[in-house]
Amino acid sequence: MRITTEQLQPHLARDLAPLYTVYGGEALLALEAGDRLRATARAQGYVEREVLTVEPGFDWKDLGHAASSQSLFASRKLLELRIPTGKPGTEGSAAIQAFCARLPEDTVTLVQLPDLDWRTVKGAWFAALAAAGTTVEARVVPRKALPQWLAGRLKAQQQDADPETLEFIAERVEGNLMAAYQEVQKLALLFPPGRLAFDDVRGAVLDVARYDISDLRVAMLEGDAARLSRMLEGLKAEGAALPLALWAMTEEIRALGKVVAGAASGRPVATLMRDARIFEPSHQALVQAQYSRFTPAQMDEALRHAAAVDRMIKGLTRGDVWDEMLQLALRFARPRSTGSRTPRRAAAAPAQ
Repeated sequence: MRITTEQLQPHLARDLAPLYTVYGGEALLALEAGDRLRATARAQGYVEREVLTVEPGFDWKDLGHAASSQSLFASRKLLELRIPTGKPGTEGSAAIQAFCARLPEDTVTLVQLPDLDWRTVKGAWFAALAAAGTTVEARVVPRKALPQWLAGRLKAQQQDADPETLEFIAERVEGNLMAAYQEVQKLALLFPPGRLAFDDVRGAVLDVARYDISDLRVAMLEGDAARLSRMLEGLKAEGAALPLALWAMTEEIRALGKVVAGAASGRPVATLMRDARIFEPSHQALVQAQYSRFTPAQMDEALRHAAAVDRMIKGLTRGDVWDEMLQLALRFARPRSTGSRTPRRAAAAPAQ
């Protein structure tokens, strides 16, 4: 069975499986899932705990010994296997498969892994874990879902906020879920239960947003001009490498350009995405939804613009490189709706 961290709590209310594998790109959610599993196991009598951490020199025979050893102090045990690299190697793969083929009795096993790529998830050892137990994926909370995630956390501490306030908080904590968690907890300490006022939140929530260069590709496809501007400003402030940022943008332009040009000639979009090496399902869904906004001529012009930015980075031409990067990104921005109103937070934001 495969579930997300959001589905774990109702799952544990019904049953406690003998094997859980927690993995994913969101460290906070993975930590919370592990804590929730430990608490549930302890409440059901699994009071002894043994932890194995796969480090250089780790002997995989220890996993077999832990599975076969009888407790001297309790009839039930929680066994944790931590693989920080997510790569058990050949010997580890065989040991994990053997372990899954014969799970120990009166034992709940928790396997903790980092984020895994699609190739690793299809590996034999991970498939054995998935077949023998329950995998729990700590998925990264996408930017569009962040206000809803914040609303859920506020609700858990008997607070709520209007959509505009939630959006303001999301802008301040994007890309830094651990800090988002801390900021939400701070609101519980500062203000009583109930509806939070925008001005109170504006004065309390720190700007702790963190941006990853790889997120530029998603932001370009989504076409949110304000977010693209914030992201590039954040990357600039963090000292991100300009060539790497341009490379990420250019790779997305090339991939999207192949889809746009091929679709214009009548080829199936699914085939075009495979040819452009767009394999991630969420990436495919975004390209599928956005490619029709562009023409082949626009994509060619964007590539020429990227080449001009590259010359500027190399010092062959003059100009403000970060500003030119923003102009390149804004080629993918959606047109602003003429009927949209200026958000209240824009007028209320403190001067920098």
